[in-house]
Amino acid sequence: MSASLIVLGVLLLLALIIALIYNGLVRARNQVENAWSQIDVQLKRRIDLIPNLVETVKGYAAHERETLEAVVQARNAAMAAPDTPNAQAQADNMLTGALRQLFALSEAYPDLKANQNFLALQEELTATEGRVAYARQFYNDSVLAYNNRLQVFPTVIIASMLNFVRREYFEAEDQARIVPTVEF
Repeated sequence: MSASLIVLGVLLLLALIIALIYNGLVRARNQVENAWSQIDVQLKRRIDLIPNLVETVKGYAAHERETLEAVVQARNAAMAAPDTPNAQAQADNMLTGALRQLFALSEAYPDLKANQNFLALQEELTATEGRVAYARQFYNDSVLAYNNRLQVFPTVIIASMLNFVRREYFEAEDQARIVPTVEF
C-alpha cells in the first residue's frame, strides 16, 4: 500500500511539473504574440499617416514625383506584406528608406519645412517611429525569453512533445542603416 502511495505521489508531482512547464510555455508564447500585435498596431498607425504626409508634400514639391511614388509604393507593400516578422521587417525597411528620402527632400523646400501641417505630420510620424522601435525591442525581448525557455532542460522535452516552435526575431536589414542621399 505504501509503495503504491509513493508511486501515486511521484506521478502527481510529475504531472504538476509538466502542467507548470506547459503553462509557462503558453504564457511565453502569448507574450510573443502580444508583442507582435503591438508592432503591427504601430506599423499600421504609421501607414495611416503617410497619405496625409504625401498630400502635404505634393503641394510644395510636385516635380519630386519619383520620391512621392516611392513612398506610396512602399506604403502599399507594407500593407500587403504577410504577417510574419521577416516579411514585415522587409516591408518596414523599405518604407523607412522611402520616408527618409521624403524627409531629406523636405530640407530643399523651406516653405514646406515651415508648413504647420507638414511639421505636425512629421512630428507624429517621428513619435510613431519611436513607438515602433520600442515595440520591436519588446517583441525581440519576448522572443528571446520564449526561445530560451524552449531550449532549457526539462522544458525542451515538454516543448518538443507539444510542438512549441522557435520564433524569429524582427530584424532590420543592413540597407535600413544607410542614410539616403537626395540629389536635385
